[in-house]
Parts: sequence; C-alpha cells; structure tokens
Amino acid sequence: MNKVIEMKGITKVFPGTVANDNVDFELLKSETHVLLGENGAGKTTLMNILYGLYTPERGEIFVNGKSLKFSGPNDAIKNGIGMVHQHFMLVSNFTVAENIVLGMEPRKGIKIDIKKAIRDVKELSDKYGFAIDPKAYIEDISVGQQQKVEILKAIYRGADVLILDEPTAVLTPQEIDELGEIIENLKKEGKSVILITHKLKEVMKMSDRVTIIRRGKITGTVNTKETNIDELAELMVGRKVKLTISKEESKRGREVLKVEGLKVKDHRDVLAVKGVDLTVDAGEILGIAGVDGNGQSEFIEALTGLKKPEEGKIIFNGKDISGKSSKYITDSGVGHIPEDRHKRGLVLRYSLYENSILGMHYKKPFSGGISINYKKVREHCKTLIEEFDIRTPNDEVEAAALSGGNQQKLIAAREISKNPDLLIASQPTRGLDVGAIEYIHKRIVQERDKGKAVLLVSLELDEVLALSDRIAVMYDGSIVDILDRKDADEKKIGILMAGGNLDKKESVNTGE
Repeated sequence: MNKVIEMKGITKVFPGTVANDNVDFELLKSETHVLLGENGAGKTTLMNILYGLYTPERGEIFVNGKSLKFSGPNDAIKNGIGMVHQHFMLVSNFTVAENIVLGMEPRKGIKIDIKKAIRDVKELSDKYGFAIDPKAYIEDISVGQQQKVEILKAIYRGADVLILDEPTAVLTPQEIDELGEIIENLKKEGKSVILITHKLKEVMKMSDRVTIIRRGKITGTVNTKETNIDELAELMVGRKVKLTISKEESKRGREVLKVEGLKVKDHRDVLAVKGVDLTVDAGEILGIAGVDGNGQSEFIEALTGLKKPEEGKIIFNGKDISGKSSKYITDSGVGHIPEDRHKRGLVLRYSLYENSILGMHYKKPFSGGISINYKKVREHCKTLIEEFDIRTPNDEVEAAALSGGNQQKLIAAREISKNPDLLIASQPTRGLDVGAIEYIHKRIVQERDKGKAVLLVSLELDEVLALSDRIAVMYDGSIVDILDRKDADEKKIGILMAGGNLDKKESVNTGE
C-alpha cells in the first residue's frame, strides 16, 4: 500500500524534557492509524510537528514520498494535511457555514457569496454522512456537532490526511459511533486518518493499526486485529493495568447534599434544569448519566455557585447554599473538578504551584495575612506532582505547557487535597490515559471510603457504571430515574438516557 506520510528520526526537545526521541511513524493510504500513549508521552507533539506547528530538532517528513519542511500549518494544509485539535478553534457567534469557509470564502465580486458557502457546506456534509445544519450558530450546537464542523473545515481546505486529537474525549456513546461511521466514509474516499487517543475501546473499534509511544519513544506498531485491550494497555503504560475497579459495598451515612425543585436557565435564558430533586449521602458515589446537553452542566454550575438558580433549594450539610458565591460554597466544604479544565479549572498562564492552591490561596498555611508563603505553596505542589504522577519538568512551568491529561491530574489533585465533604467530579477522567484513569478512580473511591459524598457526572457510561453506588439518569433537564447500581446495566441506562421508561419495579425513584 502507498505510504502517504513518513516521519523519520523525529526529535523534539522542550526545556527540561525530550518530547520526541528519534521517532519513526508512517501512515498508509485509506487507513486509520492510532497514535496511542500516556498523557505527556509525546503524541500531540509529534502530530503538531506533522501539522507544522512545531519544528523538530532533527528528522525528516515525507508526504507521498516527497521530503518536505513545514514552516507553519499553512504549509501542511497546502500539502493536504488537516488537524482537529482537542480544544476546538471555532468562532462561537458565527454559523457552521461561516466557520467552515473562514479565510477561503466564496465570493461574488467583492462580496462574500454566503448562499454558495451554505450550498457547498451542505453538499460536503451530505457526502460524508454528517447531519449538520450549515445555518446553525456554533454556540447553539452540541460539542459533538462542533467537532464535525472542525472535520468539515479541514476537508473543505482539501485535507487528504486528517489528524484527530483526542476525538472521543468530549463525545457521547452515540456520537462516538457516528464518528466511526464518518471515519469509514472518509477512508472510502481515499483519505487517511490519524487518531491521537488513549481510549482503548475506541482503538479496537476504529483503527487498522496502532503505534504506541511511551515517554517520547516508539515502543511498537501493531495490527489492531492481532492485539487486544490488555496488551495495548501494557505496551502503553509499561506495566499490567487493572481495567476494572475493585471496591467494597458503600456504607452510606448522613445526608450531605439535598436538592429540591431546582430550576436553572442556560446561557440562552432557556430553562435547562427543570425541577431536579436529588440527595447524596456521606460514603456514597452518586453518578449522573446522560447524553451531553441535557442540563448536567447547568445543574453543576448551580451547585458550585457559577450560576444562580431560578427556583429551588440546595441544602449542603444542613445549610441552604442556593445562590451563594463559589467562594462561600468552596469554603463550606465543596470540591469541584470542572468539566472544562481551561475555562473553569486552571489559570493557564500561571505556574503549576500557583494553580495548585487556587481556592485555598487565602488560607493557612499558604497565606499569612497580606503575603503568600511560597515555600509552603511549592511544598504542597511538589507533593501533588509526586502523588498524582503529574508529568512535568518542574513546578514552575505554566499550566498551559502541560498535556491535557496532566492538566486534568493537577486539577483532580488540588480538589481532592482540599479534603471536601462533597466532591463534585464532572468528567474527572476526560482526556486521561488508562494508567491515570486507574489512579483517579482509585482516589475517588478512597474519598467515598473516607465517608465523603461524591457526585460524579460523566458522559462515559462505563465510568458511571464502574464507580457509582447509585445512578441518576438526566434527560431533558430532569432526573428521570435513580437506580441502585446492582439494578443498573448499560441497556437500562441507555433506555433512560434516550427518554424511555423502565418497569417501575426495576427502579428506585428517590434514594431518600
């Protein structure tokens, strides 16, 4: 088969770390090739080199047999290489069509021909099996649809090679299946796809070959049909990984959180949470399952003081905290791992040690009146780095310099270290590799076993089923049912997530 991409002897060094160490990688025509590795292994760096964002210290890139040097993404795009980044680069108040044609707008004289843009986008969308409205505004569509817009944007610019960075990190199970179909359609058209991921189920489902990268070096390339999840996990992490969670039966204690008749509006002033009742007890993990966009985000924002509820009560440890500030709620004993690590979890231009005390910076031992005790701050940060295996050259680097998974580990470490009575974990393992997921899951279960209440919100149904003691399913802004874990399975939860009903004998409706 034709080699469309060859990377030979690629070496990239950042201060204090060798991100890629003499790496060889090849991509064949019409194949899906997964680049698999832990957080910070060098996967994204390697693909950023292929896309022209970074220049390697050493090594060569061949596109269709021709040696090329890229001085920026424009060079890569001209040579048929497109990249969809983990954090999308879309203009939220533009339409789908406007985003796709941006910079390459069809014109009628000196004016932009928006009707032609809409027609072109519709044609492209239909060809590859994307169900997307060219006239919809980005801010009004789901994350999964936004990803489709990014893929269409790359195809519109003539990409024959498509790099997708963590494409399933923000998708629902249904959207992951849709992405699989889209990739198959792209391959039928002769396009080649590189997936950067560490989700082993998707690797097995979507890829033809897998190249494993560990600490900047290639540890092997295997045909997907000739391997399995356990072998891939071991190649990736360098040790055997427990892919199942062992936990004792929960010992539920007093009521920590009680939510009554909660109603919350979204950014469009539309009711997104429609009268939710819920309790979470000490010593339990209550998981919230649901397709993205069914009110989970707004519900969590109300609980953490980021949004004011329209109606209803939030009672925490017997105190009404409805409509209180985030600072008040954090000080009361609520920890929050937010779903959007960049917007809510970190100050990207701050160092790791500064980020490690956010929300605690004004408390002892970190604050002594008007000044901050940086010795204590650095000690605290170094403990978190060690304990949570955050891959970084030191604690002085900016949070922006870490890989997405290591940023997530830093946030989880900080929030767990606050020793909260209630830990709200929203997509806690988004973008993490199997080794890191194993560790975060273990820590969440430890919090439960210490008698803490844990509210878990995850789009990963496997994660909800693995961690939860009770599962609440959210659909169209309401909790449609709450099941004991022993009564729940993928099929039942799937029915509820789609708005269906179960036989009431099988469900537990209150949990109180």
